[in-house]
Amino acid sequence: MSGIPHDHYEPKTGFTKAVESRLPIIGLIHGTLMIPTPKNLNWMWIWGIVLAFCLGLQIVTGIVLVMHYTPHVDMAFASVEHIMRDVNGGHMLRYLHANGASMFFFAVYLHIFRGLYYGSYKAPREITWIIGMIIYLLMMATGFMGYVLPWGQMSFWGATVITGLFGAIPFVGEPIQTWLLGGPAVDNATLNRFFSLHYLLPFVIAGLVIVHIWAFHTTGNNNPTGVEVRRTSKAEAKKDTLPFWPYFVIKDLFALGVVLVVFFAVVGFMPNFLGHPDNYLEANPLSTPAHIVPEWYFLPFYAILRAFTADVWAVQAVSFITGGIVDAKFFGVLAMFGAIIAMALVPWLDTSSVRSGKYRPMFKWWFALLAVDFVVLMWVGAMPTDGIYPYISLIGATYWFAYFFVILPLLGVIEKPLPTPATIEEDFAAHYPGAAE
Repeated sequence: MSGIPHDHYEPKTGFTKAVESRLPIIGLIHGTLMIPTPKNLNWMWIWGIVLAFCLGLQIVTGIVLVMHYTPHVDMAFASVEHIMRDVNGGHMLRYLHANGASMFFFAVYLHIFRGLYYGSYKAPREITWIIGMIIYLLMMATGFMGYVLPWGQMSFWGATVITGLFGAIPFVGEPIQTWLLGGPAVDNATLNRFFSLHYLLPFVIAGLVIVHIWAFHTTGNNNPTGVEVRRTSKAEAKKDTLPFWPYFVIKDLFALGVVLVVFFAVVGFMPNFLGHPDNYLEANPLSTPAHIVPEWYFLPFYAILRAFTADVWAVQAVSFITGGIVDAKFFGVLAMFGAIIAMALVPWLDTSSVRSGKYRPMFKWWFALLAVDFVVLMWVGAMPTDGIYPYISLIGATYWFAYFFVILPLLGVIEKPLPTPATIEEDFAAHYPGAAE
């Protein structure tokens, strides 16, 4: 499975030999558990197991919830209330599912930013990175459609605003929006479409997760140094690695346990903390909320969407050049999706010969500013569209694009990196001088 030299599974008993010769499932499991893993992985490498748990939690709780949910505009809100009040354990199932989505995105953002800092996107892991970004996009689509299903006020108006973005696409926008909605406006056909896709996409995500894991098992894990495992011989590879079982499995399970303590504390004591109170009011097309806010994990990109108004000179310039085809609304849509595409293109935008940000002094400061910028965009995305907030959004959006398309390419040219360890073994020995090989 991996390009790193390691011991392959050899069946010992007659039964295992018979199974392995017909369906090599035991060898596959053995290869997955015993895969050589860089011995210097730090605690930022625990988010994979948290994400796997979240996906399983969302699928299991979602399957049970859908047994009691009615995807119809006249009954959806009441069916959710029925789950909360009348179904045995229904309130806990719903809170696990709703807060599980938040934990899912919290973990995936840490997972992505860890990859951005340690250069996990660099060759030969570009395909692994791209698959991960596709999974992230599908997560966003699944989360958005799931937010619509309770059919509360924020569900209805959030769906109206987001689907309206597709209508901003020149020439083909209105047909696409009508096709997406199943009619001229958000209604029963929309709810049924979103319900169907919300149920389907997690299984697509699960399939892509398997491919994602397969991809990095083929190339090997990245590590904090960015130095590759030696592959010249099995003996040298063993000096740089440890088997995934039991060392990293136990470490990951311990970390998962700590995360779950916090998660169940939130579910048990403050389950509605991340929700919006307007979503406990049934959807009313005749009553627009004072402030339409998506879920917190969409807020950074929602802020970028709103940042580019008709007053911004870049919008005015592009609108003039295109003869008004690209207006402020369409520019905002392009910016929002462009912000995500920028992350997907980072393997080709980062020109540095050093993989890990640990050895890039200038990069550390710019990356820290990117992390702060992401949090600021998340905050300002929940704020009103008047006062100073649009200017903060514009500054934040400008830095986001500048980081990926200007700063990152330039740093590879002007930055002088620090010396990197010759091997993973050398880095490990420096941190744990008393550890046995």
